[in-house]
Amino acid sequence: MDSDKAIELIALHGSALAGQLNLFTGQLDGESADQYLAVQGWLFDPDWNLVLPDDVAGREILVDQGVSLAFPDSQTHLFKEPRFDGQLLDRVLDPPAVAKTADSAQVILSGFGIFLGKKSERMQVKTGKKAVYEFPLFRISEVIVASKGVSLSSDLLKEFCERGIRLTFVESSGRPYAMLSSPILTATVESRRQQLMAYNDSRGLEFGRLVVRGKIRNQRHLLLYFGKYIKQSDPERYETISEIANKLRKLETSARAIEGKSVEEKRNELMGLEGVAGRLYWQAVRSIIESRVEFMGRVHRGATDAVNSLLNYGYGILYAQVWGAVVNAGLEPFAGFLHVDRPGKPSLVLDLVEEFRQPVVDRTVIAFLNLGQQFGMSEGMLDHETRKELGQAVLDRLASYQYFRGQRYQVRSIIQMQARALVSFLRGKSKYKPFAFRW
Repeated sequence: MDSDKAIELIALHGSALAGQLNLFTGQLDGESADQYLAVQGWLFDPDWNLVLPDDVAGREILVDQGVSLAFPDSQTHLFKEPRFDGQLLDRVLDPPAVAKTADSAQVILSGFGIFLGKKSERMQVKTGKKAVYEFPLFRISEVIVASKGVSLSSDLLKEFCERGIRLTFVESSGRPYAMLSSPILTATVESRRQQLMAYNDSRGLEFGRLVVRGKIRNQRHLLLYFGKYIKQSDPERYETISEIANKLRKLETSARAIEGKSVEEKRNELMGLEGVAGRLYWQAVRSIIESRVEFMGRVHRGATDAVNSLLNYGYGILYAQVWGAVVNAGLEPFAGFLHVDRPGKPSLVLDLVEEFRQPVVDRTVIAFLNLGQQFGMSEGMLDHETRKELGQAVLDRLASYQYFRGQRYQVRSIIQMQARALVSFLRGKSKYKPFAFRW
């Protein structure tokens, strides 16, 4: 249909029609599709004052001078992306991807242009008009959106809040930048008051000391875990790893001996021990994976090498899990003890993450590399397929079982238990003991 014919149709029928084609869901809004005038496979949309093709895939529709709507091509995954000078470039879109635990309690979703909505008692994932995945809402505890271009319905958001389902948004690097949760489910004022007061007394120092001890212990356990597989094949490399593990034991003992009145008074000393332990630990990790991939050392933000990118992406998923546990326990995510307070920095989340880095992410990434899993980089970041595979591996690890307090629990349950144990500690009801995984 030419533009003159489209304008003629708008003039003839625009005032008589109601409703619109929802450009985000790809569905017809309104009581029925009969509200639209179908002409030679095109549908009139009065809200946009233009005629849209029945099949918009791969098309670019002019709205006004210099303004157009571009729709993804469902076959080739191409998208017309406007540049600053008004030119349109073909952009290759990632296909929708889903990683989930076996029980569907945790779901990671990515893919430009997908829509999340609610249908009956299910969360529905759609591309255009087609539903590609459905998840029963009663099974879900957390949804992580891991790409740009994902839209959601307000009905689904309301359902998430009422059911206590966490919704987290992470960047392509894995760094969380937003989380949605219901304040009604976490309105525990007394716990937060005790948390803030503990910063200036012995409770804050005790927790900070336990965080450092727990992290160093798990670093040592992880080295011993992978070292036992190297012992027979490469005794010399095993000796290097074992020697570093012994040094970590001494650093853990040193952390235990630190005394003082508050965490602020002794933070530099604690962080100094943590820093020395970290340098030794990553030196040993480099030795463990040296036959698989080059690793020059730990880079936290802005990493462009594969190993650091894998670690950072995995940590992002772990941050989201711990952040949710902290909020669910009624604690303030931004009021930590060991990590320094800064605007926008969830210090308490970072504190609690420390004891789970090695058993959840480091172990998964090292195994991912040692097992010869394929990984790829694109523009300095992990490619779409690698993020999907690693995300699935981290979710599987969170759903795996570990012995804790004499019983077997899923790791994600242990994280929530530790957040609640911290509440009990801060309120003077029990002691806090950091989680240590068995090697």
